[in-house]
Amino acid sequence: MICVSIGRSRHRHVMAEHRHLVEEGAKLVELRLDYIRGDVNLKRLLADRPCPVIVTCRREVDGGKWQGNEEQRMMLLRTAIAEGVEYVDLEEDIAATIPRFGNTKRIISLHDFRKTPENLTAIHARLAALDADAVKICTMANHPHDNLRMLRLVQNAEIPTVGLCMGDIGAPSRILAGRFGAPFTFATFHHERTLAPGQFSYEQMTKVYRYDQIDADTEVFGVIADPIGHSLSPLIHNAAFAELGMNRVYLPLRVPRESLPSFLDEAAEFGIKGLSVTIPHKEAVLEKLTKVDGAVQGIGACNTVVFDGKERLGYNTDYRAAMASLEDALGGVKGDRSPLDGKSALVLGAGGVGKAIAYGLIRRGARVVVTDGQTQPAALLAKNLDCHSVDWIKRQTVKADILINCTPVGMHPNVDESPLDKHHMRPNMVVFDAVYNPESTLFIKYARSRNCRVITGVDMFVRQACLQFELFTGKKGPADLMREVIRKTIAAAKY
Repeated sequence: MICVSIGRSRHRHVMAEHRHLVEEGAKLVELRLDYIRGDVNLKRLLADRPCPVIVTCRREVDGGKWQGNEEQRMMLLRTAIAEGVEYVDLEEDIAATIPRFGNTKRIISLHDFRKTPENLTAIHARLAALDADAVKICTMANHPHDNLRMLRLVQNAEIPTVGLCMGDIGAPSRILAGRFGAPFTFATFHHERTLAPGQFSYEQMTKVYRYDQIDADTEVFGVIADPIGHSLSPLIHNAAFAELGMNRVYLPLRVPRESLPSFLDEAAEFGIKGLSVTIPHKEAVLEKLTKVDGAVQGIGACNTVVFDGKERLGYNTDYRAAMASLEDALGGVKGDRSPLDGKSALVLGAGGVGKAIAYGLIRRGARVVVTDGQTQPAALLAKNLDCHSVDWIKRQTVKADILINCTPVGMHPNVDESPLDKHHMRPNMVVFDAVYNPESTLFIKYARSRNCRVITGVDMFVRQACLQFELFTGKKGPADLMREVIRKTIAAAKY
């Protein structure tokens, strides 16, 4: 179950959101009294309430907005109990001074906005001993391992326990809470009005992650990156799982570079069966793989990991997707010869995607020049692939049939930037941008204005996602659905 937190300054807005949430299917809401300005009218808020509620009134030290004195706050909480609310949230230091009364259930809570303490078990025991019907512990995740410690606590608890990690590193604990036995998790009314760091909206939890359908048998997948907020992979993979009726969920997983080895060692305990891999992990992940395909060996970068028992299998779907996009743009493969054979190509960017595309082009007979904002990675890639490199400032001097952007230049929110000026683009040149958000980057706009043949990042992104989906599930990815989801999402964003 999902408990949706409502934090509004006016009573009528609280009640309106409460009604709307119930109409959308919510079965439990948290009324954050500390957000209400002026005197709180509990009778008005609770009369004819459309679903059960948790009444909470947080002090600033606990992450709330309460401006009154402690005596007033305690009176509000006692009044809520007297009014027969379903749940009341009490912090550890006041729980003993507010006795049980009637049928109201007591949630004894602790919040730590700096860290996830090492002594979680001892903290839980202290809270549980305060006549708790349920325990709630919310802490800041500074390491992916914090999620696992919290979920273990939830799974092993003898009384109902809500254990959540805050921040974007803490996302797995929010989405997988029910899988590990939590009675509910928390969401916010709208994604732009979070009441705690890293909180998802009710719509995201229900429509993207299908939280209430996650159970102990749900297979877990995800994308690992740092940062993670820009990734649209969870939207398209979860939409595909839903379309095909699969008991699977795909998570956004922020994994700092230094945490990658331990995260991969612990992935199975999360229930993870497969991962998409992106910046900055495409090269670093190789050290933790047991087997890789030929493309990963040749490229030196991996964007897909499949867990098969004790095996960690590495693949590169960027390579295959990019080559399919380029060959289709050039009329498709005729016989045994790729249309890329004999073409000249300039690859901007020597990171994971740049490596994959340069490798594929060379294997298909193209003459490749690579460049990067940092000279050394481009020179090293050129040496490894036996092609040429140029300094970034000389990129505009290279004459090529195919121009490919594999840098993040032009990616949201820096949408007014292009890695190359339009005056260096020629009619009928193939221009390919690996950036997919936005789809129509300034680089792509320049190419269209010069009558170039254009490949957008959405085309490659969907192709590689379909290939990943097949590696994850054994089923072909629904390309049309994925393309529709990503384009709708991009169109709805504000640039």
